Amino acid sequence: MSDAVKRRYDGTRRQEQARATQRAVLAAAQELFVSQGYVATTIAQVAAHAGVSAETVYSAFRSKAGLLHRVWDVTIGGDDEEVVFHERPEVMAIRAEKDLTKRFARHARFMTVTARRMGPFLRMLEAAAGADPAAAAMLEEIGRQRLAGMTVMAREAATTGQLAVPEETCRDVVWALSDGVLWHRLVEERGWTDEQFAEHLARLLVALLVRPAGRGARRG
Repeated sequence: MSDAVKRRYDGTRRQEQARATQRAVLAAAQELFVSQGYVATTIAQVAAHAGVSAETVYSAFRSKAGLLHRVWDVTIGGDDEEVVFHERPEVMAIRAEKDLTKRFARHARFMTVTARRMGPFLRMLEAAAGADPAAAAMLEEIGRQRLAGMTVMAREAATTGQLAVPEETCRDVVWALSDGVLWHRLVEERGWTDEQFAEHLARLLVALLVRPAGRGARRG
C-alpha cells in the first residue's frame, strides 16, 4: 500500500470512528435528556453513558447547549445526516405531490412519524425552559423553525389552486396540529395506533383545507 493510499485510508477510518463516537454521544444525550430531564443531566453523565470522556463530548459539541441543539437535529431528522430538513427526500416527496388531498395524506403520515420522535423531546424541553435559558431559547427557536416550515408548506399548497382557505389559515392550522401534542393525547394517552392517527389527521386536514372537487379555485 502506497503512503498516499495509506494516509487516505487512515483519514477515512478516523472520520468514521469520530462519527461513530458522536452518534454514541448523541444517543446517550437523547436518552438521558428525556428520561431524567435536561437540567438534571450533566456532560459527565452523558460521557459515561456513551463510554467516552467528558473532554471528548466538549470537543465535539463545545457545550451542553450545543449538544442539545444537535440532539434536536437528530431527533427531528431521524439521523445525523447534514441535510436541511425541508430538503430531505421524504419532505421533497411531499412537496412534489401535485394533488393536495394526496399531499396532505402524505404530510399526515410524515407528521405522525416525526411526532413519535419529537414529542418526548419537546415535553422535556418545555419542562426545562423555566429553569434553563438555553432550553428556553431552544424552544423558541424550534417554534420559529416550525412556523417558517409551515409558511413554505402553505405557500406551496396555495400554488396548486386547491386550497379552500387563505394561505395564512392553512399555515396556522397545520402549524397548530404539527407540534406533537395532538399525537401525544390520542396515541400515548388514548391508545390510538399511529396508523389510526395518521388516517384521521389526513381526513381532518383535507376537510379543513382542501377545496372539494368541482368547485372553483378560491379567490382572495
